Amino acid sequence: MRQVPERMRYGAGRDALLKAAIEIVAEKGLQGLTHRAVAGRAGVNHTLVAHHFGSMDGLVAAASELVVVRSLLETGLAGTADFDEGFADSMLASLAADPEIQMFQAHMVLEARRRPEIRALVERLYASYMRTIERALQERGIDTSGGSHRELARVVFGTLNGLVLQFLAVGSAEPVREAIVEMGALLKNLWPDSARRGDASDSAEKVLE
Repeated sequence: MRQVPERMRYGAGRDALLKAAIEIVAEKGLQGLTHRAVAGRAGVNHTLVAHHFGSMDGLVAAASELVVVRSLLETGLAGTADFDEGFADSMLASLAADPEIQMFQAHMVLEARRRPEIRALVERLYASYMRTIERALQERGIDTSGGSHRELARVVFGTLNGLVLQFLAVGSAEPVREAIVEMGALLKNLWPDSARRGDASDSAEKVLE
């Protein structure tokens, strides 16, 4: 039986298991995620799965939360109010550098129809993205609390999600970049006049710098 290395710092086993779980699901889907596979990839004793996460389902849930946080930060979605060229470049750079994050989520979505516990995780995953997008829209003065824009965050998320899948499947960056920028331009038409004036002032200041 493989022993956990004595020099492994506290918590490193947990981190290694999360990293291994994300990689395995991205490569093989959830069907490939077994105690033996994840422990072998992480280089730890398989009993650490139960120690840190309680069960394999607990590991999947923790990995799902981690990939959402990483995705929001690495793509730039968590810090943007504008879906412009800068955001598009940041998102594509993240997808190219770390596709496992998005592949993990894609496999979770595929499995959601068959497993209610995975469906619940996917619903939380989607909700995190849409809350982040809704905040970005509200920052530009778009009222998403009701009326014709109450599902606008879902529309934006659905568009970005589809473009991510296209990039992962085909690998063509420029059409995806153009589509993101075009979506951002369409959203600008929904900005109130005050937000448009502020954007125009920011653009003028950049030209003068």
